[in-house]
Amino acid sequence: MTPAARCAAAIEVLADIAGRRRPAADALKDWGLNHRFAGSGDRGGIASLVYDALRRRSSAAWIMGDDSPRAVLLGSLRLQQGLAAPSIAALFNGEGFAPEKLAEDEGRRLSEGNLADAPPHVAGDVPEWVLPQLEAILGDELLPELKALARRAPLDIRVNALKGDREAAMPGLAHHGAAPTPHAPAGLRVPIGADGRGPALHVEPEFLDGWYEIQDEGSQLAAMMTGARKGETVVDLCAGGGGKTLALAALTGNGGRLVATDDDPRRLAPIHERLRRSGANAEVRTPRGGRMRTDVLGDLDGHVDRVLVDAPCTGTGTWRRNPDAKWRLRPGSLAARVAEQATVLDRAGSLVRPGGRITYVTCSLLPAENDDAVAGFLARGGGAFAVVPAREVADAHAPGLAEALRFTAHGLQMSPARTGTDGFYVATLTRAG
Repeated sequence: MTPAARCAAAIEVLADIAGRRRPAADALKDWGLNHRFAGSGDRGGIASLVYDALRRRSSAAWIMGDDSPRAVLLGSLRLQQGLAAPSIAALFNGEGFAPEKLAEDEGRRLSEGNLADAPPHVAGDVPEWVLPQLEAILGDELLPELKALARRAPLDIRVNALKGDREAAMPGLAHHGAAPTPHAPAGLRVPIGADGRGPALHVEPEFLDGWYEIQDEGSQLAAMMTGARKGETVVDLCAGGGGKTLALAALTGNGGRLVATDDDPRRLAPIHERLRRSGANAEVRTPRGGRMRTDVLGDLDGHVDRVLVDAPCTGTGTWRRNPDAKWRLRPGSLAARVAEQATVLDRAGSLVRPGGRITYVTCSLLPAENDDAVAGFLARGGGAFAVVPAREVADAHAPGLAEALRFTAHGLQMSPARTGTDGFYVATLTRAG
C-alpha cells in the first residue's frame, strides 16, 4: 500500500472507533481481516497513524476546526509527525486510493493553525473532566507532563536475573541498539522506528529462552520498591499476566515463597508459560466458582511478609501506550476502579503479618486512585497500618531515583516527563506490631 492509501485506511479505522466507541485494537483487527491484501508492514503503518491520531485527537481537531476522523488524522500528521502542509497535500491528493484532495480551508489550517489559545485539556489532549485531578498532582508541570503523555512510549525490557545480568544480555540485543535504562538496573531500552514500532522481540532466541521480558522501566522500579528478600513469603495479589511476579522472583533469586493470584482468572492465563520460560518459581492460585469465587489465600491470613497490590485502575499513566483508552474513560469507570482498589487493599491488610508491608501500586496519575485510596485504607484500618516514607523507600530500593520523583502525601509518583516512564504511583504501608 502507498502512504496515501494507508492514510485513507486510517481514516476508515478512526471512523469505526468513533462510530462504535470500541477499542482501537479491535477496529484495527477487523480492518485487517476485511482487507487481507494488506501485509504486516501495511497494517503496522496504519496502526501507527491511528494511534498517533488518538494521541493528539483534541489538539488536532482544534487546529483543524473539525473533529471528524479525516480532520483528526490531518491535524495529527502536522502535530505528531511534524509534516508540513505541502507534504500532507501530497498524501491527500485524491488520486488512486488516496484520500480526497485537501480543501482550501484544510490547507490554510494546516499552515496557520496553532495551539496558542487552546485550553489546557485541548493542548494536553486529555478529557476535560479529568483535568482537575491531573492539575492537583502535576501543578505547574501540567502541560509538559501531558505533552509527554501524548508522545510515543519507549520499548523497555527487564533482563531476567535468574538467567544472567544486563551486561550478559546486551550482546544478543546489540543489533537492536539496546542501551541501559536510566534508573532500573536490569532494564534495557530498545529504539523504536520512525513509525513508532519496535522490533519483534518476542521472536528473538533470547526472549524464547527467558532472558528478558518486555516491561516498562516504571513497572520494574515499582517491583523493586517492594524490597522483597530471600526467605520471605510474598503475595502478588493482582498478578494479571505475571509481569511483576516474574520481577519479584528475580529480585529474590527464587529464594522465597512467592504466591500469585488475581480476582479474574482470565488475566492469569499467560502467567504459566511466562513462569516456565523465565525459570521463576511461584505458586499460582486461580480462583474458581464464578461470581461466588472461593478464597484461595485464606491459609495465608496474617502470615505474609510482603503483599504487592498492583491495583486495577484507570490506566491514566499508560496513555502513551493506550491512547484510545483516555477517550473511553468515564467518571463511572473511575468510581468502579476506586471501589475495587478499596477491596484489594482491605484484602492485603488481612494477609500481611504484624511488621509486614503492603506495596500499593497503580499505573495512574489520578489522586483519587492513589493518595486518596491509601488515606481511605488507613482510615478503615483504625491505626493498624502506617505509611512508610516514600523517600525512604526510594533511597533504599532505587538509589538515585528520588530527584526525579514527585513525592505526594502518602507515596511517590513516576511520570513520563520526570522519570521517562509510564505514570506509576507507589505507596508502602506497614502493619503495626
